[in-house]
Amino acid sequence: MSFGEPEGYDADARPRPLGRRGASQAAAAAVCLVLGLGLISGAVTGSWLLGDSGEEGSRTTFTAAGSLWHSVPVDQLFPPTVQGQGAGPGGADRTWTRIAVAPDSGCKDAFDPLLRKALAPVGCERLLRATYTDATESYVTTVGLLFTKADAAGMTSLANRFRKERLDRRSDLMPLPYAAKDTPAADFGAEQRAAWTVSVLTEAPVVVYAVSGWADGRTVDDPQPAEDAMESGATTAPAQAGLGNEAQGLADRVERGLRKNVRSATEQPS
Repeated sequence: MSFGEPEGYDADARPRPLGRRGASQAAAAAVCLVLGLGLISGAVTGSWLLGDSGEEGSRTTFTAAGSLWHSVPVDQLFPPTVQGQGAGPGGADRTWTRIAVAPDSGCKDAFDPLLRKALAPVGCERLLRATYTDATESYVTTVGLLFTKADAAGMTSLANRFRKERLDRRSDLMPLPYAAKDTPAADFGAEQRAAWTVSVLTEAPVVVYAVSGWADGRTVDDPQPAEDAMESGATTAPAQAGLGNEAQGLADRVERGLRKNVRSATEQPS
């Protein structure tokens, strides 16, 4: 790149009036301006035609995520075994084994009335659930993926409401477990819920949740949000047992798997 002489001087660095410019210079500037505008216009048009703008990419990702419930095998959404490196209390590792998968369904009778009401604005396209147990079969955890009918604005609105009103911390808005017969979760009912987490995604029409309890069917009088049960120094029974880590750790890893599947679904072939 070369720099031109300062305006006000000729090619031999002799002063000249500032208002004068050679005709060839003016013509060249006009040509550059036209070419520059043409290149900019072409780039914008190309972006529209190819659909590679950020907004279009977000719409494509959001749409792809909403279709995963029928396009991705259940073993990818809920793997038979989930590794939770560092997910336990004190950074201990966890391994969860899937013991039951609920038939994919709608949301009728899948949530308590108040939680169903809170989720109603985004609708229910499909609900997928699976229940896992830890390596010792002492704990059971149900993790769910609620695929909604909402657009991005609807999911953002719900996420904002959950955050501002702290709905994810209310015990009357706990998700229900999936208790499967002839498994360690056979007695995992509403009264056995000990810790839970609910995450409303904004980049996908999905609500991810998990709820944990003891595998021996004991009732819990003081369930806690997973975040509280995981706090250092927490002394409640769910906290001492690490049930907050069970719920949060498994939900996090299922959510990561969901995001990975979305990326795979939206990758353009090379």
